[in-house]
Amino acid sequence: MQEDQDMAECIKKVALLGMGTVGSGVYEILQKQRDHMPDKIGCVLEVAKVLVRNKAKYADRIAPELLTDQWQEVLSDDSIEIVVEVMGGIEPARTYIKEALAKGKHIVTANKDLMATHGHELLEDAKKYGCDLLFEAAVAGGVPIIRPMKQCLLGNDITEVMGIINGTTNFILTKMSEEGMDFDEALKLAQDLGYAEADPTADVEGHDAGRKLAIMASIAFHTPVIFQDVYTEGISKITAKDIRYAHELGYEIKLLGIAKRTTEGIEVRVHPTMIPSDHPLSAIKDSFNAVFLHGDAVDDVMFYGRGAGSLPTGSAVVGDLMDIARNMQYHCTGRIGCSCFQQVPIKQMADTKTSYFIRMKLEDRAGTLAALAGVFGSNNVSISMLVQKAKEDDTAEVVIVTYDVAEKQFMDSMTVISTMSMVKKVSSIIRVYHKEV
Repeated sequence: MQEDQDMAECIKKVALLGMGTVGSGVYEILQKQRDHMPDKIGCVLEVAKVLVRNKAKYADRIAPELLTDQWQEVLSDDSIEIVVEVMGGIEPARTYIKEALAKGKHIVTANKDLMATHGHELLEDAKKYGCDLLFEAAVAGGVPIIRPMKQCLLGNDITEVMGIINGTTNFILTKMSEEGMDFDEALKLAQDLGYAEADPTADVEGHDAGRKLAIMASIAFHTPVIFQDVYTEGISKITAKDIRYAHELGYEIKLLGIAKRTTEGIEVRVHPTMIPSDHPLSAIKDSFNAVFLHGDAVDDVMFYGRGAGSLPTGSAVVGDLMDIARNMQYHCTGRIGCSCFQQVPIKQMADTKTSYFIRMKLEDRAGTLAALAGVFGSNNVSISMLVQKAKEDDTAEVVIVTYDVAEKQFMDSMTVISTMSMVKKVSSIIRVYHKEV
C-alpha cells in the first residue's frame, strides 16, 4: 500500500520550450493524460515552466506563474528534470539543450533541423551526462519509426529505408494525380488549407524530407549521416502530364526519401520517384506519411499515419516523455543513446544506380532516334522502353525509360543529348524505383 501511495504522489516536473503548434499539442495531451499517468508510468508529468517570447500572448490559456521568457529560470530550477524543446531551428535550441544536459536534465525534442545537423553531438552529450535525449517526433510526427528501429527491429540488419516523409508534397502530388491539377494550383490549395507555408521551399524542394531521412539513415545503418550528405530534389518541375504518363506505365509519382545500404556504401537521396502502382507506398494519399523498410529478419515493414499536426506530433513527444519518466523511476536513464557505432562511407549521388524516365520533344525526322540510342549506348545506358506519345507539325514527343544505370553515366548522356540540334526540349527526367530481388 505504501509503495502504491508513493507512486501516486510521484511528480516529475517538465519545462516546455515553445508553445506553437507542437507545444500546444503536448500541453493539451499532458492535461488529458494526467489522471492515468500513475497507472501508466508510475508518476505524474507536470508542466512547471513554459518558455515563450511573448507571455501576454498565452496568458489566457496558461497560468501566469508557468510562463517565462527567461531561459535561465528554467535552467536554474533544479526541480525541473525534463525539458521539452519544440521551438524549432538550430539556435538557440542547440545551446539550450546542451546547457540542460550539462545540468542533468533529460531532453525530448521534435527538432528535425537540429537533429539532422547536430544530433550526434547532442547524443554524445547525453551519454556523457547520463541523460535521455529522445526525438521520436523529429521524423514522421505521430508515426512511430525511431523507437521501432532502435528497439523493436534491433535484431535486424536493415538494408533499405524509404518513405513519404513530407505531408505537404504528398498532398500536392495527390491532388495532381487524382484531380489533374497543375503544380501551382495544387500548391495554392495546400497553402489555403494550411498544409503548406507561405514560403513552401523547405517542403517542395525536398529539404524537410532530407533532414528526416538523414536521421533515419543514421539509426538504420549505425553511421553518422547529416543533412548535407543527402541529395535533395523537389517536385516543382513535376507536371500533370508526367503524372498522366506515369499512370499509363503503371506508376505513381511520389516524393520519396530513399536510404540504402549497399556493398559500396550508403545511398541517401530525396527526389520525385515513379513507384509501381502495386507498391504499398503508392497508395499513401493526401498529407499522410509512411515509412517502408526492409530488414534481413523481418523482411518488409511499413509504418503509416499522420506525419504532422499539433496532436499527432504531440503524441510522439508525450510518448517520449513517458518513456523518460519510466526510466527515471527505475534509475536506468541514458540506456539507449546514439546507435552510430560504424563509419560506413556515404556514396556520392553520381555513383548511385537507378532507372530513369525521360520525356522530350524531338524533330520528327529520320535518324533522330538512332542518334539518341548512339549517345546512350556510348555511355552504357540501356533503353527499356521508347514510346512516341504525340506529334505536332515536325515535332514528336517521346518517352524513354532506361534500365538501371549509374547516375553519372546517365547524366553524361543527357548533357550531350540536350545540346543536339534535333532535341527541341528535355521536358522531364524522373527516377524510377524498382525493388531489388
